[in-house]
Amino acid sequence: MIEAVRNAWNLPDLRKRFIVTIVVLVVYRLAAHVPVPGVDREALAMLLTSGTAAGNLVDILNMLSGGAVANFSILAMGVYPYITAQIIIQLLTPIVPALAELAKEGEAGRNKINMYTYYFAIPMAALNSVGQIRLFSASAIVGGQPIMPNFGFSGANLLPSITTIVAMTAGTMFAIWLGELITEQGIGNGLSIIIFGGIASQMPVNIARLAADEDHRWQYLGIFVALTAITVLFIVVIQEGTRRIPVQYGKRVRGRKQYAGGSTHLPMKVNTAGMIPLIFAQSFLTFPAVVAQFFVDSENATLAGIASWTNNLFGNRAGWYWVIYFFMVAGFTYFYTDVMVQQQNLPETLQKQGGFIPGIRPGRPTQDYLNGVTRRITLVGALFLGIVAVLPGAVQLFGVQANVLVISSSGLLIVVGVVIDTMRQLEAQLLMRHYEGFIR
Repeated sequence: MIEAVRNAWNLPDLRKRFIVTIVVLVVYRLAAHVPVPGVDREALAMLLTSGTAAGNLVDILNMLSGGAVANFSILAMGVYPYITAQIIIQLLTPIVPALAELAKEGEAGRNKINMYTYYFAIPMAALNSVGQIRLFSASAIVGGQPIMPNFGFSGANLLPSITTIVAMTAGTMFAIWLGELITEQGIGNGLSIIIFGGIASQMPVNIARLAADEDHRWQYLGIFVALTAITVLFIVVIQEGTRRIPVQYGKRVRGRKQYAGGSTHLPMKVNTAGMIPLIFAQSFLTFPAVVAQFFVDSENATLAGIASWTNNLFGNRAGWYWVIYFFMVAGFTYFYTDVMVQQQNLPETLQKQGGFIPGIRPGRPTQDYLNGVTRRITLVGALFLGIVAVLPGAVQLFGVQANVLVISSSGLLIVVGVVIDTMRQLEAQLLMRHYEGFIR
């Protein structure tokens, strides 16, 4: 693989793609340190280390933004609003007839759907910026001082607040543009590369923190290396796992020519959903604890008790939290996989191309067969994502701090997935230039 990277660097066009990717990542990392004016740094630091539900949500957003939330910069939302817009559009496509028709129009229809996704990402970014600021201001107070004390939509705070929202929305669209720039002129998927860069940039600091613990230094570093190696191996095996369904094509006649039938296969991935179920489950589990924080100090004893119980269950990441998290991840894996498979409409596509699965009648029987296969192999993918999700909790059961993982298990899933995808694209570029591939 090292030889392949060297060959790629020696090719002028691929070298240009490498340079574009590196320059864009540097620009993004620099922009991630441009702060939103008016932020109370002490209150923000307290929130990030609080371990509360809001602090857990900030950890998720910080990972997706590439570490920009820790600085509350103009890129604090990263590309998360665009990812949310993509997920919503994907879920609405089979439901809204207009979107379903566009999805059937090939590349032109997909381009229109992508355009609608970009438009939808703008109001999503504006709403997310308000939500982030409101959440942080309500959840992190140091000596009565919120994170953004001058935020509001009345009086003298109106104009600064609108300016802040516009700046954060523009920052999100700038991050999306940088990601698209990498996709078009660089190497790999741009949005994934940006998230990957942010996660990877936090690793040296976290490793240095483990090494600073003189009492458990070598113990923690050893556990980190062992767990990381095992987790990466586990992720690669499942991520690359596919079920190959044989497909036969009949003889076709076009004009005066007759084309012989051929055989191929449909690769059904074990983990079709990626890490989307993890994001869904984390968002759903964090929301009750965040809402409960507003009622913990209520004068109504019953309401305060319920709020305190909810906050302890969903905010402390212990005990039943991990059990609920596991089952929610598994459930969302099935849900999202079903949505993705339905959108692909494989039975109709096969029938139009003259293909069929041996022993299975075209049409509805083919659809039922593919749904059955997908749901069986998704069980492995759901268990895999569930185990990845609860790995920090499992580590804590053995008396080891969760931060020994250096990066979260979901973050590691992103890193491994991005590396594999980027290496595949690099291999495709080399094969086009008659070099030998390096991924078997």
